Amino acid sequence: MPAATRKRRWLTICAITASAGLIAIPAGAAPARHGSPFGVRAQAQLAAERDGSAGVVTPSLAGEDDDGGEADEIAEGADQYAEARTSPGIVAPGAYGAAWSSLANLRGTGGSWSNITDLPYNSDDGRYRDFDSNSSGGSGYVTGRMAAMAADDDGYVYAGSAGGGVWRSRSGGGHWQAISDALPSQSTGALAVDGGGRLWLGTGEATTNADAYLGSGVYVLSDPHRGTFSTRSRVGGDELESTTVHQLRFGGGKVWAATSEGVWSHSTKKLGGAWKLEFAPNPDYLPGGSKAHDSSAAYKNIANDIAIDPKDPSKVVLAIGWRSGDDYNGFYTKGSDGTWKRITSGLGDLPADPDGVGNVTFARSADGSRYYAIDQSPEQLNTNPDSGLEGFFVSKSGSPTGPWTKIADYKGLAASGSALTSGGYMPGVQAWYNQFLTVDPSDPEHVYAGLEEVYETKDGGTNWSTVGPYWNFGFSCWSIDPAKQTGDCNPTTHSDQHGVAIGRYHGKSWVYVGNDGGVYKRPVRGSQDSDGHATDWTSLNDGTIDTLQYYSVGIGKDLDHGGVAVNGGLQDNGQSLLRSNDKVMGSNFGGDGGDTLTDPANGCNIAEEYVYLAIQVTQNCAVNDGSWVNDPSKITSYGVAPADNATGEARFIAPLSADLKNSNTWIAGGRHIWVQTHGYAIRSGSEWTSLHDLGAGRTATAVAASGGKVYAAWCGPCNDQGFARGIAVGNADGTGWHDINLPVDGTVPNRYLSGFAIDPKNADHVFLAVNGFSRHWTEGPGAGVGHVFESRDGGTTWTDVSANLPDVPTNSAVVTPNGGLAVATDLGVVYRAPGHTTWKRVGKLPAVAVLQLKLGPDGRTLYAATHGRGIYTFKVRDLG
Repeated sequence: MPAATRKRRWLTICAITASAGLIAIPAGAAPARHGSPFGVRAQAQLAAERDGSAGVVTPSLAGEDDDGGEADEIAEGADQYAEARTSPGIVAPGAYGAAWSSLANLRGTGGSWSNITDLPYNSDDGRYRDFDSNSSGGSGYVTGRMAAMAADDDGYVYAGSAGGGVWRSRSGGGHWQAISDALPSQSTGALAVDGGGRLWLGTGEATTNADAYLGSGVYVLSDPHRGTFSTRSRVGGDELESTTVHQLRFGGGKVWAATSEGVWSHSTKKLGGAWKLEFAPNPDYLPGGSKAHDSSAAYKNIANDIAIDPKDPSKVVLAIGWRSGDDYNGFYTKGSDGTWKRITSGLGDLPADPDGVGNVTFARSADGSRYYAIDQSPEQLNTNPDSGLEGFFVSKSGSPTGPWTKIADYKGLAASGSALTSGGYMPGVQAWYNQFLTVDPSDPEHVYAGLEEVYETKDGGTNWSTVGPYWNFGFSCWSIDPAKQTGDCNPTTHSDQHGVAIGRYHGKSWVYVGNDGGVYKRPVRGSQDSDGHATDWTSLNDGTIDTLQYYSVGIGKDLDHGGVAVNGGLQDNGQSLLRSNDKVMGSNFGGDGGDTLTDPANGCNIAEEYVYLAIQVTQNCAVNDGSWVNDPSKITSYGVAPADNATGEARFIAPLSADLKNSNTWIAGGRHIWVQTHGYAIRSGSEWTSLHDLGAGRTATAVAASGGKVYAAWCGPCNDQGFARGIAVGNADGTGWHDINLPVDGTVPNRYLSGFAIDPKNADHVFLAVNGFSRHWTEGPGAGVGHVFESRDGGTTWTDVSANLPDVPTNSAVVTPNGGLAVATDLGVVYRAPGHTTWKRVGKLPAVAVLQLKLGPDGRTLYAATHGRGIYTFKVRDLG
C-alpha cells in the first residue's frame, strides 16, 4: 500500500507482542481498510477546523497527506513483524519454549539489568507541544498495551499485558507488582477470576492473530492475592502450547478456552490430565493433521468466545471465525447427537451466515437475565470503508441461543459523543482488533463496551454514551495550552480497547479498562458531561507498571542537566524522552515510534522515525509551548522523509543508522539505500541522496556504516511465498556498490537479516544478526541454521559463529569497546567475550523480546530496548 495513503497517528498502530511463539498469517489474509480523519499534523488541522484560523500551518510529511489507512497499518505492521520470525516457511510449535530452556541453561555474566523507564510516562506532557507531538490528546500517563483485565471485590486488580506479563495491584489499581516473570511466555491472551477466587491466565495474545506471540498454555494461581505464577501452575499438559487464548469461560465444572486451535475444556477441580478438544472446525489443519503445514493453517481454527447458558450449563454456544472471513465462520452448538453444528437460524438479528460472523465477544449479566454480544463482520471489514462492526446485540431471554436483538451500530455509536465521526474512520473500523464487553453485576441493563473508544449504556442499549472518546482533539473544549493537560476537556482513556473488569475497592465499584496505553479506571456509575464523556477517568499507569513496547533506543549527553537523555520509539505510544533530571518521562513525538537516532554529544538532537521511513528531526528535544499554532516560525521539528516514504517502498519499521565515525552521515533504507550528510541540521527530505537501488520488490531490513563503508541487508519477497534475502555493500560517496553472493546453501540462512554490528576499529570486520528459527523449526527453502555470522573481508565471505547460542530470533548486535559482542534476541541478551567462542546470558530478564541494543556516549553502559518491559541498562564492565 503506497505511503501516500497513510497518515500519521498517535495512540493507534497496534499489533506487536512479545513472548513465546508466533502465528504466521499470509499477507493476503490481512484486512484491507481505509484511513483516519486525523492527519499527520492532527493538532494543526483540528485547530484550523475549530477556529477557522487562516494562519494555522498544515504541512505534512512527505507522502502522508491523503486519506489515512491506519487500520491497514496495524495489519501490515503485524504481518511484517511476523515475517521476520517465520519466513521462509512455517514455524513448528514449541520453538520458543525450547529456546527459553536453552537460554536458561547458558552460563550467566555478572551484573544485573536496571530498568530506567519504571517511572510515569506522560503522553500529555506540557513541555512537548511541538508540531510533531500529539500531546494534549487527554490520555495522560500511559504504558504498553494491556490485552486482558481481571478484578475482585477485595481491591485486587490484575492486568495482563501484550508482551510484559501479568501485574497485580492490591489497592484498587496502581502500585503494581509483576507476578508472571517466571513463565516462558509473557504474552497475555485472557485473565479470569473463578468463583473460588483463583486467577486463571491464558497465555498468547489473540488480539490480531497475525503477529501475536503464541503462548505456553493456561495457568492458575490459587492464591492470587499473594502468590506468583510458576511453570508448575500450568493446567493440563502441553495441548495448548503454541496457541493463543482469546477467552476463558467457566460453566458445568469446566473451564473453557477459545484458542487459535479451536475450543478446549478442562476440569476446574482436577488440574492435571489433558485438555479435551471440544471443537475445531478444520482439524486437518491442527498440529499433526494432514494440512498442518499449509500456509493458511494458522487461521483455519480460530475460536473467539464461548457463551454458556446460566440456566443450563450443558447448553453452550461457540463463536468461531477468522476476522477476514472463511467458510467455517459462525456460531455453533451441540446437536441432539452430541456433535457441534452451525446455528443456521433462530438467532434473530445476530447473523448466522459466515460473512457476518468474525471476531465476537460475549458477556452475560450476573442474574442470568441478559446476554450481550459484539460482532465484527468480515463482509463489513472487506467492503465498508467506515467500519467493520456488525453491531452490539442483546438476548433478553438470557440464553446464548437468543433470539438476539441489535442494540447499536457504528452510526449510532458515532452519534453518541464519539471522536470518530468522519468517513473512513468510524466506530468499529478496528473491531477485528478492539473489543471488550462487560455487564454491571448489580444491573443487567448497565453495560460497558470497548472498540476504539469506551461506550456505556444504562438502559440495555437503547441509549449509548462515548464515555471514553478516542481523544479530545476536535472537541470544543480542547486546547493546546501547555498549562493544561487537554484544554478544558476531561481526561479520556488511551485508544484501542482490549480488556475490561469490574471490581470493588473500599466498598465502591470500579470499572477497569485495558487498552493500547495501559490501564484506566472510573466509578462504575461515574459522572458525565453534557457530551456524554466521562469526567472521572483515572490513569493507573503510575510508573510501577512498565510494559512499554520499544522498537528502538537513543542516548545522548544531556547538556542542560548533566548525565544523559534517553529516548525511544514505541508501539502506539509515540517517542518517549527521559532527561537526566526527570521524574516523569514525556512524549515529544506522536504516532508509532520506529527507529531513532540521537546525537551522542547532545541528546536534544534527535531523529525519530514514524512508520515507512517518515522521519522528523529536532535540535531542541522538541520542547515547545504550542505557540506554533498561530506562529509557524516557532515550529522546532521538521519532516525529512526520503522519497521511499512517498512511494511506499520501505518497511513498516525501516532501518536508520548513523556512521560510527561521523554522526552527521545518516543511512536509511527502503527500496533504495539513502544517505544525507547534514546530520541533525537536515530540514528537507530532498537532502537525501540515493546510493543504491536494491531493485523492485526489495526493501532494506538493516543498514550500518563506519568510515563511509555501508552495509545494507534486504528481503524481497519478504513473506514465505518465495522469500529471498541478500546483502549489498558500497560506500557513502556512492561508489563501489555491489550485491554479495549469498547462495541458499546454509552459509548464511535464507531468513530475515535483522542487524549489523561493525567493528569500530576495522570497517571490513562486521557481524550479522539473523532472525527466525533454524531449519529444525522452520519448514522453508534454505532456512539453514545459525543466528550470528562474522565477516572479516567486508561481507564477501561469512562464518557462522553461533556456537552455543540458543535457536532464537536475533534482532540487533553491538561490538563493545573491548571487542566483545552483545546480541539482542527475542528472549533476552547474550554476550561473547573477546577471544571466546561461546555465549553467556546477560543478566536475567523475563521472556521478553529485545529489539535493539546501543551503547551510551561513553561506551560504559549498554541500553536494551525491550518490546514489552521498557528500556534497561547494563554496565559493560560486568559483561566479563
